[in-house]
Amino acid sequence: MHFQWDWLCLRVLIISSVTAGMRNKENLDADVEVENFDKQSQEADVDRDKSSIEVVYQTPKPTGEVYFTETFDEGLSGWVLSVTLKEDMDDNVAKYDGRWEVEELKENAMPGDRGLVLKSVAKYHAISAMLTKAFVFDDKPLIVQYEVNFQKGIDCGGAYIKLLSSSNDLNLEYFFDKTPYTIMFGPDKCGEDYKLHFIFRHKNPKTGEYDEKHAERPDVDLKKYYLDKKTHLYTLVLKPDDTFEILIDQIVVSKGSLLENMIPPVNPSKEIEDPTDKKPDDWDERPKIPDPNAVKPDDWDEDEPAKIEDPDAVKPEGWLDDEPQYVPDPNANKPKDWDEEMDGEWEAPQIPNPKCETAPGCGEWVHPMKNNPKYKGKWRAPMIDNPNYQGIWSPRKIPNPDYFEDLHPFKMTTVSAIGLELWSMTSDIYFDNFIICSEKEVADRWAADSWGLKKLVASANEPGMFSQLVTAAEEHPWLWVLYILTLALPIGLSVLFCWPGKKSDEYINFKKPDVSKQITKGEQKEETEELEDNELEEEKENEDTGEDERREMETKRELIKDTKKMRREAPVSEDEGGEDIYDDDEENEVPDESQEGDDRSNKSDSEDERKEADEGMGDRPLKSVRKRRQIPWKSLRNECLTLMKKPVSSNACFKVFKS
Repeated sequence: MHFQWDWLCLRVLIISSVTAGMRNKENLDADVEVENFDKQSQEADVDRDKSSIEVVYQTPKPTGEVYFTETFDEGLSGWVLSVTLKEDMDDNVAKYDGRWEVEELKENAMPGDRGLVLKSVAKYHAISAMLTKAFVFDDKPLIVQYEVNFQKGIDCGGAYIKLLSSSNDLNLEYFFDKTPYTIMFGPDKCGEDYKLHFIFRHKNPKTGEYDEKHAERPDVDLKKYYLDKKTHLYTLVLKPDDTFEILIDQIVVSKGSLLENMIPPVNPSKEIEDPTDKKPDDWDERPKIPDPNAVKPDDWDEDEPAKIEDPDAVKPEGWLDDEPQYVPDPNANKPKDWDEEMDGEWEAPQIPNPKCETAPGCGEWVHPMKNNPKYKGKWRAPMIDNPNYQGIWSPRKIPNPDYFEDLHPFKMTTVSAIGLELWSMTSDIYFDNFIICSEKEVADRWAADSWGLKKLVASANEPGMFSQLVTAAEEHPWLWVLYILTLALPIGLSVLFCWPGKKSDEYINFKKPDVSKQITKGEQKEETEELEDNELEEEKENEDTGEDERREMETKRELIKDTKKMRREAPVSEDEGGEDIYDDDEENEVPDESQEGDDRSNKSDSEDERKEADEGMGDRPLKSVRKRRQIPWKSLRNECLTLMKKPVSSNACFKVFKS
């Protein structure tokens, strides 16, 4: 049985372990694809369990061909602040006077690592820089990557960048919201709308005009990236095969095709609705019509009301007809500043009539209303299928005069500058480690030497799992119930299955009596005396205050005395039917059963012989062949019944006799 309990306990523990593992796996699995880290990034993501870690920061260096890099460790060298104004706005509001600073992170900072910080609230900010060399969209991928940290969270504002289009008249001092750009990429949030922009401006090959094409929204919940106050890595990858990928912290959150996953589509439809086409006047779009052959029944009365008075209703007893439902408040007083000429005659406010509280009602009683069984309402003809139904009209299609087909939208306008043109209601937005290149390995190595170190320091300084659980429960108190149930369930199952209430047989040690051990004379006498003492104590404990019970006890004592007396006087006879019992007082005495007259001499001789036998035997076991005194049981039972004065069993008398 215990073996089965062990197996059941083991199964419960295994199931709990598997369940915990499945939960961990579900938490780790995401709905996005995971990019492979560079080896250096993986090496940086170690020693997470340490409470503190010392990281030596060095300004990252690009390991391949790049078009632009910026760490801000040397300040704002090469960056230009905009001095222009936004169009169609008041001059005091349209100024790009938002302040920028180069600072370290407020939390988890590394000495020497600095970034660009947006400092002003509710102001327009604009800053830009030229690329090291322009990026031409031909046969190389475009990779744009940078870091953002919303150090105070974000209420409403953006942290996106713009890759400015090359032109002869590009002047960074006049960079503003209408400056032509090729790509806009990055996070943006206002209210509960969390966005991750990827917009590119596509040139219509027929008209030469530019249209903004927006990537479809990611299916991933982006909320945590805006509120956790951690540094996150945003990456955009554009490939010459007209596909794109958007990554956050090197995890793909969105991907698609420039031809299929942009809104509106890059290529317009081949046909459009004819703007000159109009619906004919006799076009019937009604699928159902009233039956023209239907006739209203003769007994259909449209004048019957929906409700009528209940004629069977009776006014309840105690109804107070003369009492109004509301009466003036007797405790109300006219305000001191009440002017009857200006305010009119003052009247006390109305309150419910207190007399109506105990009555079924007050005022004039009227019959209650009930549904009118004759009511049918206004008659209408039933609906039937329209035999002239022609369907929903739509204009005819014509060839789209503006149709074109751009099979390679990747070939966008050349990029020659990068800029941040932002407005925010939250300050201290941190930007760092910009890189524009064509090789993913270069971007990954750059991230490992910069963002990877930030992630390592932040992970080392994070509170432990217990602290995080307590913090979460403080924000959401209902989590305490979940924690208690989670802990109590496995403990309860373990106690129930692994520690049963009753011990199995193998854990119970039965003390078996030693049958082979023989009883000595001293042990026999001690057991007899102990038995008598115990039974007398039980009788005393069970003694009641009633008179009948006291008499019964006295009767038992007399019976005991008479029994002992009879035992002394009873002759020894082996043929006489009786119970074979020990004589407590003269246990080892062997009298002469045939001569009653020589009882004294035999008694003394027996005592001498007994002493000699006792001295010779010591504590050796008594021989089982020793003669025992035979007691006439029938006489004792009759005497017992006489003394007890009530019918009792032989066992009961024998028990009294033994005591």
